[in-house]
Amino acid sequence: MAATSIAIVGPTACGKTRRAVAVASATGGEILSADSRQIYRGMSIGTGKDLDEYGDVSYHLIDICEAGEKYNLYRYLRDFHVAYRSVVSRGKVPVICGGSGMYVENALKGVRMPEVPENRPLRESLEGLGLSELASILAGYKLLHNTTDIDTVKRAVRAIEIQEYYRQHPDEIPDAGATSSPLDCVVIGVDIPRDERRARISSRLKHRLDGGMVDEVRNLIDAGIAYEDLIYYGLEYKFVTLYVIGKLSYDEMFTGLETAIHQFAKRQMTWFRGMETRGIKINWLPYDLTDAEFVGRVRELSDF
Repeated sequence: MAATSIAIVGPTACGKTRRAVAVASATGGEILSADSRQIYRGMSIGTGKDLDEYGDVSYHLIDICEAGEKYNLYRYLRDFHVAYRSVVSRGKVPVICGGSGMYVENALKGVRMPEVPENRPLRESLEGLGLSELASILAGYKLLHNTTDIDTVKRAVRAIEIQEYYRQHPDEIPDAGATSSPLDCVVIGVDIPRDERRARISSRLKHRLDGGMVDEVRNLIDAGIAYEDLIYYGLEYKFVTLYVIGKLSYDEMFTGLETAIHQFAKRQMTWFRGMETRGIKINWLPYDLTDAEFVGRVRELSDF
């Protein structure tokens, strides 16, 4: 019996979007993005939306809120379940695609979460702490596996805030029962060697900068988006914003960003390996298969 959905996961620059589009085209599917930043309008180059690759394939959870908003896991899961039910109700195959492991894993597990409110006293107690200190505090919490994507102080503070909420409300911890049924999903991982991944990341970064990523950030700032909000989004938006406002030279921005993306890809792979130990089977396929070969292997694994 065929699964009801397919997920395409893997580290940044492995070619997930192209593979998901090929699979969706072949199976009559629609793509549900699982990327924590592609949800923002006006943030296209830095997040690698590559919408021109989609062709006639419909997609969801991209460009659904304004840059400057603080989107989170709670909102993603709420929006994901609505989109998923819509795709299934129309007889289409949901093809989940993304590298935000926390989003992917919780969506696949059918997690439902309460909205975690702001904890002003906690935030005040954390003021003045650096990222390494905040990361150490976060590491002391064992309730969730939320240790990625904390490359800014604001993200780290929010992560601690979430963990503290669950410490005080253990009955609301997703793993303690606040879940619906896991999705019936075949998970496919795009397996790319480390050296090839690193080469692709560096090449893609140059391409994005040449393609207008700095102007994209300037346009966001001109549209009224606060520097702090762009820095909050991390990676490209953090480093390019620091360059635009004169805090980094171009070379410092490029080198720092390149290193940060390599580190991010490593954290992504750590998360996906962790997913496997937490009971989610990932079927890893070589990154250099042709699209036809990739789709054929997915069909064999999913019976679509």
